[in-house]
Amino acid sequence: MRARSRLRSWFGARRGGHPKAERRPVEPSVLPPRELLSESLAGMLQRPGRSALTALGTVLGVGTFVAILGLTATTSAQIDSRFDLLTATEVTIEDVTAQQNAFAGPVFAADADDRIGRLGGVEHAGVFWPVHPAGSSGVRSSPVGADSGGGDSGGADIGIVAASPGALLAADPHLAQGRLYDDYLSRSAQPVVVIGAGTAARLGITTLETYPAIFIGDQPFTVVGIIDDTRRKADLLLSVIVPRTTAERVWGPPKSGDAKMLVATRIGAAGQIAHEAPTALRPDHPEYLKAVPPPDPRTLRGTVSGDLNQLFLLLAAICLVIGAVGIANTTLVAVLERTGEIGLRRALGARGRHITAQFLAESGALGALGGLVGTGLGALTVVVVAVVRDWTPVVHPATLAAAPVIGLLTGLLAGLYPALRASRIQPAEALRR
Repeated sequence: MRARSRLRSWFGARRGGHPKAERRPVEPSVLPPRELLSESLAGMLQRPGRSALTALGTVLGVGTFVAILGLTATTSAQIDSRFDLLTATEVTIEDVTAQQNAFAGPVFAADADDRIGRLGGVEHAGVFWPVHPAGSSGVRSSPVGADSGGGDSGGADIGIVAASPGALLAADPHLAQGRLYDDYLSRSAQPVVVIGAGTAARLGITTLETYPAIFIGDQPFTVVGIIDDTRRKADLLLSVIVPRTTAERVWGPPKSGDAKMLVATRIGAAGQIAHEAPTALRPDHPEYLKAVPPPDPRTLRGTVSGDLNQLFLLLAAICLVIGAVGIANTTLVAVLERTGEIGLRRALGARGRHITAQFLAESGALGALGGLVGTGLGALTVVVVAVVRDWTPVVHPATLAAAPVIGLLTGLLAGLYPALRASRIQPAEALRR
């Protein structure tokens, strides 16, 4: 009632409609910005619960928009850093004598690990190669011909890898149980193996407390460790890893071109190690070896980041559309409920553009308010997820600046049709209701 009396006196004074007032020329009615904001605020506070629920759609849409872009940027930064870290700390040295048709005997000497380890910047290094035992029936958890008592007791397709202790350390495995074999076990050619978690599951090995053994052909080996993750050489998780000297004693040295060396370096030293390693290993014939630092996967990480951005932006757009539909629906209901008020305003001199501006101001204010709250919640979500995952939160300043503006535009677009509909209500029809 106070708003109506204020509008009646304001518009009546503008039009000179008071009976005792001095007749003046009719002035065009105007709605100053201050009055527009005041009326819009009064309209929103008239039903605060509904206004809060209306703004909730924009809060969710804008909050999702900020959170998704922030999490995408944070995830992309983690992907880039992991790619960069692997690129800067890993070198593979290959035996290329088979390509050159050169007969050089064992390219990697028995002390190859020590030779590379003396280079500055090397953390771990070791020789490895795939083993293909002739006439072997594969890897089993029971002797050949024994009754396993049911279940999958082995498999001919399980990979066997001969690796020096340095190669295992360079792969940076994570132990689920047991231990890795060390230099002593390797030098003495002990029949021990380390297996991956996938291989252990296939062989039915769940614990090392009973000192389980596996059989490669008819050769028994004691399982001393189970690994469930590796930073490099992920194929080791599906393999049986045998000490280098044990493999040479049982199956002989590797074939020409099969052996490789894995080198883990300090950050930034990979290029220098790749240049020095062939000479350090074979000063007489460095051409027998080829050092291969991993390529910089810019295209791959760019594709991964681009796909994540496109997917998450689509999800954010869907949330914004849902929020806009909620604002439009609530604003249209408000127009229908306030038909009498709109008619009274029109009768007192308000024009159609004034009504349009008022409802646009209300929907825009709700959108802007939802955008501000959503921006704060989205940024908080990014920080919380980053802290939980031990990441560095990344939110672009342009995203934080654009989010409230997007909320405002969403509110204005959502309120455009209801505002235009309200402006077309005729005073006579409205006052009859």
